[in-house]
Amino acid sequence: MDSLLDILAIAPHPDDVELGMAGCLLRSMAEGLRVGVLDLTDGEPTPHGSTEIRARETNDATRVLGVGWRRNLGLCNRSLEPTLQARHRLAGVIRECKPRWLFAPYWVDAHPDHVAATQLIEDARFWAKLTKSDLPGSPWHPERIYYYYCVHLKQPPQPAFVLDISPFWEQKLAAIRCYQSQFIEGRPTEPPTFVDRLRDEAAFWGKAIGVPFGEPFATREPVGLTSLSQLI
Repeated sequence: MDSLLDILAIAPHPDDVELGMAGCLLRSMAEGLRVGVLDLTDGEPTPHGSTEIRARETNDATRVLGVGWRRNLGLCNRSLEPTLQARHRLAGVIRECKPRWLFAPYWVDAHPDHVAATQLIEDARFWAKLTKSDLPGSPWHPERIYYYYCVHLKQPPQPAFVLDISPFWEQKLAAIRCYQSQFIEGRPTEPPTFVDRLRDEAAFWGKAIGVPFGEPFATREPVGLTSLSQLI
């Protein structure tokens, strides 16, 4: 059976995908790939947010990105755990939308929700392929999991590859700015601001591959190539 999505990017909270890999999503859609986003929680409570505010901000960011498939799994923020029940729910979504590739948060982080999310995604990927189960739909096994960086741990990433997102940087930034309650309100207004830091990071990774802006990604498995022609 054919996949319904090429990419399913899974986030512990709304805004994590925008921070870590919005440029990748934008480039992928520009190249004709089918992209979806699944937020595991609503991200609340936070100091300047609410469930209603976060939902509105997420909808705004989704429109800016142009993503046509986005859902929330409804798990509990701050208490996210890779339980059997959560694994069952996520595996069901994977079997429904049949993505070729999953994107998950990088597996080392200071935020317990992020670490739990990655374990949950890896477990659900395995469960989604099982036969003779009570999971909805037919078995499906995404080909790969790649890991994006939205980490709270102050540790320099050691990525497996860096993607050129230069043509999509301003659109990524516009999507991030939709989350006013998280990145604008209550944050210092003197430079370098939070947004300044994001630009600096993207420029650093761009410099690493000789382009204006980049996004780093990790993988636990080797990246296969049929040709060196696409390497920068």
